[in-house]
Amino acid sequence: MFLQVDSLSKIYGSNDNKSIVLNKISFSLEKGSLCTLLGPSGSGKSTLLNAIGGLESCQEGSILIDNTDITKLKANPLGEYRRNHLGFVFQFYNLIPDLTVAENIQVGSFIGKDCLDLDTLIKNLDLWEHRNKFPKQLSGGQQQRCAIGRALIKKPDLLLCDEPTGALDYKTSKDILALIQKINKEYKTTVIMATHNEAITHMADRTIRLRDGMILADTKNDRLVSAKDLEW
Repeated sequence: MFLQVDSLSKIYGSNDNKSIVLNKISFSLEKGSLCTLLGPSGSGKSTLLNAIGGLESCQEGSILIDNTDITKLKANPLGEYRRNHLGFVFQFYNLIPDLTVAENIQVGSFIGKDCLDLDTLIKNLDLWEHRNKFPKQLSGGQQQRCAIGRALIKKPDLLLCDEPTGALDYKTSKDILALIQKINKEYKTTVIMATHNEAITHMADRTIRLRDGMILADTKNDRLVSAKDLEW
């Protein structure tokens, strides 16, 4: 297995103020799969995604990514691991306002060792005509495409997406989901996407349903739906 999460627990506070955000979470994913973490606000899906990305530490459990237990890595090796193997896409784009589309995407290549060709990636993102524009000149969907390109250019083994369509309208959301599905298939990138939208699960190989920091269900999808055919 490419990713193995075993008995992962995250707790804030203590005694009467103790809050269990993740409660002995365990699951595994094969390389190249697309998985959705489904749950309402407060279910623990973003915390789990951040833990897998090495952005949050947990009190118990392990996270093995390609046989490396990232929970045992010190700060510098963990930073190096994130730099070389992980890509992040968030609900808000966090683009650098004074850089063009091409320059914002190119920033991701500065921390990678074996990167994708910039021009080819920009064309695949349907941003070629906008490559010299600044973020303020782009629509929300174009900005999210740019953010995805920044994460993707360094060829991450694992792409983590936290509500990537949460700030977008219906049509643009489907376009972004189609792009993520294309990335998963063409680049064989393992994708984990946190969402509260049930419909999105139909495009995923696996769905892990969370509530109150626990897994309610872990299901495989044998009848994948194209992102462009999703309805909600």
